Amino acid sequence: MNTLSRKEIMLVSLMLFSMFFGAGNLIFPPFLGQAAGENVILSLIGFIVSAVGLPILGVAAIAKAGSFEILAGRVHPLFALIFPFIIYVSIGPGLAIPRAGSLAFEMGIAPFLPGNLAANPFSLLLYTIVFFGLVFWFSMSPSKLVNRFGKLLTPLLLSLIALIFVKSLITPIGSFEAPSGNYAASPVFAGFLDGYLTMDALAALVFGIVIANTVRSKGVEDSKKVSLYMIYAGIGAGLLLTTIYCILGFLGAASGGLGEAENGAQILTNVMNSLFGQSGAVLLGVIFTLACLCVCIGLVISCSQYFASTISGISYKMWVTILSLLSMGIANLGLTQILQVSVPILGAIYPVAIVLIALALLHNVLKGYSSVYVLTVALVGIFSVADMINQTFLSNAWSEVFMKLPLYEQGVGWLVLGIIGIIVGYLIGKINSPRNERNTREAA
Repeated sequence: MNTLSRKEIMLVSLMLFSMFFGAGNLIFPPFLGQAAGENVILSLIGFIVSAVGLPILGVAAIAKAGSFEILAGRVHPLFALIFPFIIYVSIGPGLAIPRAGSLAFEMGIAPFLPGNLAANPFSLLLYTIVFFGLVFWFSMSPSKLVNRFGKLLTPLLLSLIALIFVKSLITPIGSFEAPSGNYAASPVFAGFLDGYLTMDALAALVFGIVIANTVRSKGVEDSKKVSLYMIYAGIGAGLLLTTIYCILGFLGAASGGLGEAENGAQILTNVMNSLFGQSGAVLLGVIFTLACLCVCIGLVISCSQYFASTISGISYKMWVTILSLLSMGIANLGLTQILQVSVPILGAIYPVAIVLIALALLHNVLKGYSSVYVLTVALVGIFSVADMINQTFLSNAWSEVFMKLPLYEQGVGWLVLGIIGIIVGYLIGKINSPRNERNTREAA
């Protein structure tokens, strides 16, 4: 088979959506909606640009480059070894997978246990054994992922969210209230920054290998067609994400009268209690569990395929076993401890990932100059690591210096450095290009 049918493209899109859509994607839109209130539409526009646009561009970047390793290799061969490894460890067994497993327990089981039992480490251990046992079972057969996600898990998750939305239309929650904080002054930009925090651009780089392998397993061998179907899948998943984000944002905006909440999970809890009473907590627990399960399966498969292809002597199935057990062990540290470690590390590597995506998409425009990749990644990477050290270990001692960078207060101080790196790197490449051509002619 050299082409995919529309049904097969749809199923691959559903699979990619479920791999993207984790607990974090459930939490951020309702919180945005409640804070934005009457400005929810403007805020959602900004949120969708970053929370949907960047992941789609990430899939397109991997499709265009061929693989994450090829893209990273444009910076330097050593970078191509180190950075993908850091990404896979961070968004895999080191942080993201255990975090999802722990969050599934916090939202799916803990609310229904007596206080002393919910706080007992043995309860979390038993839950993670079952949870990661399911992750292990689903991940052992990646070729069946399209059917399991596209025909089972994703439709179930979407159906539950659709049920909540329909019930909110039949039984209105409340009216939109006045926006607060940055959502009043600059709702679009505030929404954009919230979307940036979903970290799905990192996931796009990691999931690229799974989508490519899935397309090839359907008989598509031509690299251009594989890239095209990857982009189709990214667009399809993006449309689904946009729809769900709008629903969750609407629910959050209508929940202002249900009381204040510290995070999106509490907002969803209030909404579910208002719509469904005590049974709402059960429904919400199922949704969180499904979302976390889908993300963990996708990440275990992605990481196992990567490590099996880069480290010889250990099979894919052995890596699935190792990563499932390792993730289960780290998940038992508890959600709070995992979040304390994950936030600064992800904050350090995320800007570099965004820059790589941008450079991949602009590769032809920038004539593929290596100087652009090296200088841009170096500037953004050094700043991101320095900012992480400043916030994590130095109690913001360097913040006065960093504040001189435009947009630093908004969390994207690296953006100007990235633009400078692209411009200067392009000029260096343009200057060196005639020289290199002349040296080649002389050597000939």
